[in-house]
Amino acid sequence: MKRSTQWLKDCVFYQVYPQSYYDSNDDGIGDIQGIIEKLDYIKNIGCDGIWLNPWYVSPFNDAGYDITDFYQIAPRYGNNDDAKRLFEEAHKRGMHVIIDLVAGHTSLECSWFKESQKVEKNEYSDRYIWSPYMMWKGDPELNRDEDYYVTGYSQRGAYKTNFYYNQPALNYGYEKPKYEWEQPVDAEGPRSTVEEIKNIMRFWLNMGCDGFRVDMASSLVKRDVNNRGIIRLWREFREMYDTEYPEAILVSEWGDPSIAIKAGFHCDFEMQSGIPFIEDSLVRDVWGFNLPGEFKPPKPVFDINGNGNPKGFFENYFKHYKNINHKGYMSIFSSNHDVNRISKHLSPEEMKVFFAFQFTMPGVPFLYYGDEIGMKFIEGLASKEGGTVRTGSRTPMQWNDWANKGFSKCSPEDLYLPVDDSPNAPTVNAQYDDPNSILSKVRELIAIRKKYVPLQANGDLKPIYVKKNKYPFIYERSIKTNKFIIFINPTKFEFEIPVKYKCSTLECISSLRVEAKKAGAEVVFKAQGVSYGIYKVK
Repeated sequence: MKRSTQWLKDCVFYQVYPQSYYDSNDDGIGDIQGIIEKLDYIKNIGCDGIWLNPWYVSPFNDAGYDITDFYQIAPRYGNNDDAKRLFEEAHKRGMHVIIDLVAGHTSLECSWFKESQKVEKNEYSDRYIWSPYMMWKGDPELNRDEDYYVTGYSQRGAYKTNFYYNQPALNYGYEKPKYEWEQPVDAEGPRSTVEEIKNIMRFWLNMGCDGFRVDMASSLVKRDVNNRGIIRLWREFREMYDTEYPEAILVSEWGDPSIAIKAGFHCDFEMQSGIPFIEDSLVRDVWGFNLPGEFKPPKPVFDINGNGNPKGFFENYFKHYKNINHKGYMSIFSSNHDVNRISKHLSPEEMKVFFAFQFTMPGVPFLYYGDEIGMKFIEGLASKEGGTVRTGSRTPMQWNDWANKGFSKCSPEDLYLPVDDSPNAPTVNAQYDDPNSILSKVRELIAIRKKYVPLQANGDLKPIYVKKNKYPFIYERSIKTNKFIIFINPTKFEFEIPVKYKCSTLECISSLRVEAKKAGAEVVFKAQGVSYGIYKVK
């Protein structure tokens, strides 16, 4: 049998933030052994894919996205043997594990950078981007992509950063070099970087990893206005995958599926249609500024007062959906380590409706740890390990009502971050056997997705009732004559709405506060506020 990535077609991913998931040795920080001990829980939810945030050796100035050694597990999480055992235990359960690949930068403490900053020429001199001059934002010759340089750190001059000042950009070259220090993409330095990243990939894939989620995937090639260089680069990585690791996947943090899938990624997080429950956009919500260019996402469709625009969301979504044309997948996430938790925007009942939407849309869904129980975004926390405004989304998983919510047996003051100590803090234990809980609804909806192929990644999507600034919205998922209608009402308003749709049978698979019946050539929906319905039709 030919090996392939067909396992993606019905996969549901669960994102684990390692330091906050489960502490097995009571030092206050989550670890790999803790993840292993909770694999059965993740499997029970219905998730058969796991994405792990960075677990490499790091000074943790940016929660592990500042790496000093790409080939070693940070001691606080365990060691490489633990990582290998996690892959093995996951595979025994029919699960896949992907890990973060930070391809765009390293830590200042990385041995590569320490060598690169030396004036004397050496193997790593061109591993990073160095300018011999002092750079400043006021230089009219410099655009936004070029003005992030740090000066005064090395006798070599100024180094280009990729995010924080302590994350020097790895050198993949410039598609159109302009200054004398800028190397073309085919120069020896950039090519050496490419080959090193390939070696890093091979190292973990050979250990048992099933692929990578690539941090800041579009940031590697500089001055690449038309994306030619970055597409060419990732197509090269994909060629390596297809030849050597045909079952492994690449997931991008790109936010532009039309480009990311063309570049060879199997999945990209879909953000240009607007995160369904976040006002305006991911970037505005977290960082306070818009995405570059003229693009402005529509208002969120999940708005209790009905102020969103379902048509705007679907119009943007379909632009990418048609462009990728089953060559890859768009991934809708519940939330993640970079945005406010979904519970900050939606009530528990609203979350159930959102999950009905997430798990009946095409592509590969990603569920953030704790969202399945409605964990809260914790306001007012001091920034931890570069988390800034994101820190409140990274607090320890809440397992039960024991000390530290079952995350760790350490003293509370030793916790990586404080747990939610509010009286109504949700826990797995409280929701596990409650048929009305968010957790039970998530399990139910994922099980439905697993059972019915048209609801999985490859099923076709067709709008049935999607109007500008109007609710509800209704869409069809299908594979040939095997069809489903999904009704979504995220508002507080009641509706009785007839929709032209011919079918001979209408079977309710799952619903919340909505009824549907056939009436000639129409289906009539009668819905209370905050409701959904999933119907199999023939």
